[in-house]
Amino acid sequence: MRLKIHPLAKACLLLLAASSAMASSHREAPFISGSPKVDGTDFYMFRSYEGVAPNGTGGRSDYVTLLANYQPLQAAYGGPNYFQMDPNALYEIHVDNNGDAKEDITFQFRFQNALKSIPLSIGNASVAIPLIQAGAVSNLNDANLNVNETFTVNMVRGDRRKGAMTAVSKTGGGTTFDKPVDNIGTKTIADYATYAGKHIQNVTFAGCPAGKNQGKVFVGQRQEGFAVNLGPIFDLVNAPASFLLDPANKDAAGMGGKHAIQGANVTTLALEVHKDCLTAGGEPVIGAWTTASLRQGRVFNGNPGAGNNKADKVGGAWTQVSRLGNPLVNEVVIGLPDKDKFNASSPKDDAQFLTYVTNPTLPKLLSLVLGSEVAPTNLPRTDLATTFLTGITGVNKPMVNPAPSEMLRLNTAVAPVPFANQNRLGVAGNALASGSDNAGFPNGRRPKDDVVDIALVAMLGGLCVINGDNDALKLNSVPGVPGATSACKASSVPLGAMSANIHDAVDQATVPFLSTFPYLNTPNAGAQ
Repeated sequence: MRLKIHPLAKACLLLLAASSAMASSHREAPFISGSPKVDGTDFYMFRSYEGVAPNGTGGRSDYVTLLANYQPLQAAYGGPNYFQMDPNALYEIHVDNNGDAKEDITFQFRFQNALKSIPLSIGNASVAIPLIQAGAVSNLNDANLNVNETFTVNMVRGDRRKGAMTAVSKTGGGTTFDKPVDNIGTKTIADYATYAGKHIQNVTFAGCPAGKNQGKVFVGQRQEGFAVNLGPIFDLVNAPASFLLDPANKDAAGMGGKHAIQGANVTTLALEVHKDCLTAGGEPVIGAWTTASLRQGRVFNGNPGAGNNKADKVGGAWTQVSRLGNPLVNEVVIGLPDKDKFNASSPKDDAQFLTYVTNPTLPKLLSLVLGSEVAPTNLPRTDLATTFLTGITGVNKPMVNPAPSEMLRLNTAVAPVPFANQNRLGVAGNALASGSDNAGFPNGRRPKDDVVDIALVAMLGGLCVINGDNDALKLNSVPGVPGATSACKASSVPLGAMSANIHDAVDQATVPFLSTFPYLNTPNAGAQ
């Protein structure tokens, strides 16, 4: 399927995704900043483009890839324990396939860390080593691994706590998967790409249509793939407006921190599932988000016994502590008093956060730190709420009006595009270039999509410039949100047409990625 986009919409699509407002979600809330093992950092969802022909067919084109990143800003040298996942946590990817803002399918990941207590003979004593490896590592559950991580994946249909659960199984049998140890260094793991590749497993999903129940799973460390000037941005946007409004300054040195976080790693939960296993009832649009939950109670053991993870006891109901759909919503859209509340919430209850979208603080903050007024005046910001809550008509809005809610939405009827041919500005950049790539952000999100620039432009009113005096794009009201009306037009945008030039000074398209599953690049090594 190739989208035909109205000429007025072509320009405005560049300005979409207000909810992202710079992309990614690192250490975004008070509680989660102290719990990095359950901190979701990025969420991607896209039609798989591995082996796909220029016309969008062949290869893995009938599949959808879902990537949920956790544990932000990992220093590659962070030993001796590195970045194991939390065996006391529940990591989930949720899919809504009927637009009601409730999960219809959930993939649940649980981890186990097995300590082998490898000893050395020291004199007449056998003494356990202090490291997680005892020598070179190259295979699954290598004999030299002192701690071996494994995980299971369950598929739940319906309510994530009450629905019908089945185990995701290896195609050859078995339901326990090995996770590769982190990229300690080249002396421990000489060829990490090959080693990690051995952990990509073919799997079977129960209950999917015949012939469409196969897929892939991988969990492991990856290089941070998100490009942003985190340091200068949070230092009150430490660059002059003239620099940020000049597109020639992409990847320039003037703002500092060029691709700084590409030196860090993350841990990725990756699934590839046939699109017909995720959709329902003829509706091609799915919405998705990832969450992490911990047990409600935790008691510390003042005298832990020998072993791994013996210092505390947990119990009680699962309690959600992290949530991520569209990128950076909780980081720069939700106010500080409600950040923990947002992380604990579900999309069906997003009406409680509506004011943060219709009356956003980020444009006013940018005005204060840049020294000139750049905040649009059309309050409430119906242009942002329309994009943020429902998806875009003709792109990724469900056929039946969806319940307003925040999640990443993907039209699975749109064909994928090979990596080399992808437009970094997604649907918008493709429309402006009269191309054939309609498979990118905000229609899902691929690693290459430069969601930062798209989101900044939207926040500063670019949609209203295109909407004009006659409400050409129907942005003056929000379906399903009573009373949300505004005058979204060019005269309400202080920057006018210049709003389309705003950027963060780094180029997402220059970040290295793989052209095959799991798509995110091999992680940085702790030592060369």
